[in-house]
Amino acid sequence: MISFRKLLLHLTLFALVLPACLAQNPVVVLETSKGTIEIELYAEAAPKTVENFLKYVDDVFYADTIFHRVIRGFVVQGGGLTPELEEKPTMQPIRIEVQGELLNERGNVAMARTNDRDSATSQFFINVADNAELDHGKRQFGYTVFGRVVSGMDVVDVIADVQTSTRGRMKDVPILPVFLDRAYRK
Repeated sequence: MISFRKLLLHLTLFALVLPACLAQNPVVVLETSKGTIEIELYAEAAPKTVENFLKYVDDVFYADTIFHRVIRGFVVQGGGLTPELEEKPTMQPIRIEVQGELLNERGNVAMARTNDRDSATSQFFINVADNAELDHGKRQFGYTVFGRVVSGMDVVDVIADVQTSTRGRMKDVPILPVFLDRAYRK
């Protein structure tokens, strides 16, 4: 028979371990005109960036946007422009959260930004290849990696392979739009 003290000890240990076992990174589903992509978000490593991205997801911001920058062997970028290449209004920019262990490797997802290190808003990119030049210290402050593709990398590769051209001042724009129809939490 188990003593009360041992039972209490087991229950205490269980209570301490259970939250860690149940804690999972959020997953976001991107439904595109080329197929579905699932992204696991690194909430512990990039908490403000994940919070920001999920706010856009929950606000249905990404619906009817496009992947407006597609560079074969490099990245596919979207999350802020309409099919007419007009910028959607965004929330305030967030501070960069670059960490040495989260690198711009194939399948990892990072926030796009301007030359201002703290300028990321809604736009993100998926690395189609290992892009060490985008990591902290290589190109200014780097780009905040906040997730990775866990399903649908084949879809990312299809997007990366579309024909592109220049539209106005924008280069690498798909000739036939690649739509981000919907983004939601799994």
